[in-house]
Amino acid sequence: MAERAILAYFNSPEQARRIVPKLKALRGTGISVDRVGRDEASGVGMSANSLDNDFPGLAYLTLGSTSPPDTNERILLAADADASGLSNQGAGFAAGSDQDASRLDTLLTVSVDESAYEQAVRVIREAGGRL
Repeated sequence: MAERAILAYFNSPEQARRIVPKLKALRGTGISVDRVGRDEASGVGMSANSLDNDFPGLAYLTLGSTSPPDTNERILLAADADASGLSNQGAGFAAGSDQDASRLDTLLTVSVDESAYEQAVRVIREAGGRL
């Protein structure tokens, strides 16, 4: 039978880990729970002049990130809501709710048999996960 991958976001690793036994009972494989998002840099350590191209990128100026050599990674860091300021965080969520979109920084990945896909999705949603 064919397998389907599921990527779901949660508010915390603990929230995601609570459903791992249920996903294993559905014969889920390749289950992982990882934090995603923020670059844990300590801040900008030097002055930079953006007009002289004297800085590694937007993420360096706003997140204190050192510039990774990979252009794609620099673009992704600059797209972070904290770096770009272009976001509508919390849209569709009650203000201050535990389901605040700004806190969906935990990614659960699992591969399930196609016959168990809908049930796995239901388990994830009931636990507060977002697909």
